[in-house]
Amino acid sequence: MDFLPADITAYAEAHTSPETELLHRLNRNTRAKIMAPRMLSGHLQGRFLSLISWMIRPRRVLEIGTYTGYSALCLAEGLAADGKLITIDHNEELEDFARSYWRQSPLNDKIELRIGLAADIIPTLDETFDLVFIDADKRNNILYFDLVIDKLRPGGFILADNVLWSGKVVEPVKSADQDTAAVLAFNEKVQNEPRVENVLLPVRDGIMMMRKR
Repeated sequence: MDFLPADITAYAEAHTSPETELLHRLNRNTRAKIMAPRMLSGHLQGRFLSLISWMIRPRRVLEIGTYTGYSALCLAEGLAADGKLITIDHNEELEDFARSYWRQSPLNDKIELRIGLAADIIPTLDETFDLVFIDADKRNNILYFDLVIDKLRPGGFILADNVLWSGKVVEPVKSADQDTAAVLAFNEKVQNEPRVENVLLPVRDGIMMMRKR
């Protein structure tokens, strides 16, 4: 979801470094072959994730929500020489699709996929992360934050996607709309969380950027 007019979005993309040929094919084939392609980070957000990773030069990145593997490739671009990205997803049906593109990248050996529930896997990770990207089921955003914050180094960053939730965060919330309620609760938690400083960026569907104090 993008809140900007289509011509402004097109202008922004035209003045953003292009995707690699591999990412372009992954982008195109996700949209052509996979359900719910709006879950894909895509060109503009992908380049944003890549630049953040290059600025941090992380040794360890955790991604919660793999989908077709596009954002993992983008985040892996800025990894340190000995860096590793762990990405978690419960949907094993997309594993072969994602891996087929990772194998075409020199970053393949830096990406480690864990299939299962993030809530079960994260507590087992004996790592200190420099960067975490949360892009999974919104109802568990608060849980994921609570699970990763103590595994994030001081000065490390958390990015959470879809925090504007198609604009529903500024509309009356329907009583049965648990997803919007969860996004609102997460945003409020982050805003009042003393362990981080944060900025909500209106990039595509909204990215909450947090730095651990």
